[in-house]
Amino acid sequence: MVCAPPGSITEWSRACACTLCTNVGSVQASSRWIHGPLTDAALAWLWVPIFLVVRLAEGHGDQVSMLIGIAFVISFAHQPLTMGLVYGDAAQFERHRRLYLWTPLVLAALVTLGMTVSLTAVVIVAGLWNAEHTLMQRYGLTRIYGRKLGDDLGGLEKPMYISWLVFALLWLLAFVDVRAMSSTLGFGDRNRRGLETLDRVNGVARGLLLVAGLVGIALTARWLRAQRQLRPDQRVMSKYLYVAATFGLVIAIVVDPAAGFVSYIAAHALEYFVIVHASLRRRAATGDTSLVAKAAATPARRRPLYVAYFVIVIGTAFVTLGKLDGRLYAWLVLFFGGLHVF
Repeated sequence: MVCAPPGSITEWSRACACTLCTNVGSVQASSRWIHGPLTDAALAWLWVPIFLVVRLAEGHGDQVSMLIGIAFVISFAHQPLTMGLVYGDAAQFERHRRLYLWTPLVLAALVTLGMTVSLTAVVIVAGLWNAEHTLMQRYGLTRIYGRKLGDDLGGLEKPMYISWLVFALLWLLAFVDVRAMSSTLGFGDRNRRGLETLDRVNGVARGLLLVAGLVGIALTARWLRAQRQLRPDQRVMSKYLYVAATFGLVIAIVVDPAAGFVSYIAAHALEYFVIVHASLRRRAATGDTSLVAKAAATPARRRPLYVAYFVIVIGTAFVTLGKLDGRLYAWLVLFFGGLHVF
């Protein structure tokens, strides 16, 4: 049975459920992976080389600043892709027509108002929202593995993932020298002041850290116990690899906040590029007639489309970085990032 083209990670996860084997026998090896063993493993652990490169560059201010800049441009570049999937697909657009028409206008007004009142507050909220969003992308892919294998552990895996992220964030607030971290990341005075406001809550964070740690341990133990109760053919390496990589990524933030932060956002963006590419290929294979599917129906069409997209987005980033003391670039990041996450 062929899955319908997805419009989001969640819909992709649901769509892949239709490829499950209907019998209770063994799952075919090829169906245990999303893209294939090597590609899936590389995507799951993509954060590791990024983490190591940034960690090795620490202490060399210019190198770290360059890597941070590259990571942010990569992150910015993946955000407008969602606009193509929504506004380039008439069927997807019609599902929530009013929402898709009004959301950009409302968000533009909110971002403008927020930057006028307190850029620091907007950046903190956007950062937390994106941290949750990045984790939920990994949760969505975890559920794809689960659905392909026939398990139904989503209700446990989502709170488990969230507990890991909450513990890492509380650890940062409780013990990390924010001033040193902002210096390592090469943040400007405005961003540095925004980060340093988090120092005010380190006492509260320390009080909550033990609770968060105990909750995370309890949920992880429950998940491992639930895994042992599955059929042998459902306990396979593909999902274990991805969950272990997600746990490792969160721990990396605790071990080295600067390198962990960069690997967290960069790996998310690169993984999303692969997701969109796979979605476009699948749409073409199923005869999707939407505008975005027809524009990327063949490799000969996709290649120039991708090149044009990256030239426009990256060019926009570099042009706007120098405008209005970087505030125009910040506005675009917050606007497209908000639409992407929403």
